[in-house]
Amino acid sequence: MSQTHYLTQEGLDNLNAELAKLVAQRPVISKAIGEARDKGDLSENAEYDAAREAQGLLELKISKLQDLIANARVIDESKINTDQVQMLNKVKLKNLLNNTVVEYTLVGESEANFKEGKLAAATPIGKALIGRKKGDIVEVKVPSGLLKFEILNISI
Repeated sequence: MSQTHYLTQEGLDNLNAELAKLVAQRPVISKAIGEARDKGDLSENAEYDAAREAQGLLELKISKLQDLIANARVIDESKINTDQVQMLNKVKLKNLLNNTVVEYTLVGESEANFKEGKLAAATPIGKALIGRKKGDIVEVKVPSGLLKFEILNISI
């Protein structure tokens, strides 16, 4: 049974665009396999082996994307509230160990980008924040130890 993937509409559109690009590469790889096959003995043809391997990797990527899209659930942004932390909320946190303030938007795994402040809800921090309210102190066990955060604000 496949896992449900929660996405924004933008995230789903990006996945569909990526899938279309990958599918468009199929004829290119097929042509490369055909050209390599025409060069003779396949048992010692490195070009043929490389093209077949590229085809296998491409098909694997396509399959994974198709599964992700098939099991995607687009989150209705109009139903998001800020009473408690949930997907697509922007959460402002104060790290109580070093007094730094950070802000993350909780997103699905395929949209996560730490540099852009998009944190996957499936991460230890994301899981610990879901369902919490403004003012709550959240303790999160991460590989580097125990972190303590205070939720300063929840917005959309």
